[in-house]
Amino acid sequence: MERETSTLSVRHALLMFASPRSVFARVEDTGAYGWTFVTLLGLVMLIGFAQVKTGLIDRTVDEQTERQLAELEKSQGDTVDRIALRDQMVDVRKAGEFNKLITRLGAMLAAPVWMAVSLLLIASLLYAVVALTGRKPEYHTLMSICVFAAFIELAAHILRLGMMLYFRTVEVDTSLGALASPGKPSFLAAIDPFHIWFWVLVAMGLVVTHQLSRRVAVLACLLFGGASIGVRIGMAYGFA
Repeated sequence: MERETSTLSVRHALLMFASPRSVFARVEDTGAYGWTFVTLLGLVMLIGFAQVKTGLIDRTVDEQTERQLAELEKSQGDTVDRIALRDQMVDVRKAGEFNKLITRLGAMLAAPVWMAVSLLLIASLLYAVVALTGRKPEYHTLMSICVFAAFIELAAHILRLGMMLYFRTVEVDTSLGALASPGKPSFLAAIDPFHIWFWVLVAMGLVVTHQLSRRVAVLACLLFGGASIGVRIGMAYGFA
């Protein structure tokens, strides 16, 4: 099947939810995806800014600070003089304000930076796979596939923002971790339907653009997708 010649742009992103094959049929080995990539990262950053503006992040950090102050006063209230205790409480409040600033910046910057690095890494790994199969790898084609497939991840960010607003908490997730026992680490937290959807679309893009055969595309995406789930499981248990 010949690729369609219409140049891809941001307006084609919505088609990823209805007709992804038609989007991938337009992919060319050019840098036309650049502005779409920038727009994607900008929207992710904007969602992070919206999360900060809800005030829920500040409230969560303030609650943590108040718990630390209560524990400090309870544990040392009878063993230190009031002046020393007051100084320690001031330090805790200062640390809380600094933590609040870092958390705000993380909400706005961490997600787009992580997404950008992830997409670049995935495209590079796929480039190597295509080269190993003896076919001619097209880096811009592979980046286009990853960028447009990542709009599914953008939908996950939007859904999480909606859940934050509805439930009035930052402790929300789109993974299957909601099915696990509260407070306990679970491998289910690493399984996100949106993440699986992303890899399905990447495999489809690889086949439609003739970068890989159907079998190799599925195997490669299963391998890389499984590896990412393994990393998430390790992080879930490591930070538990």
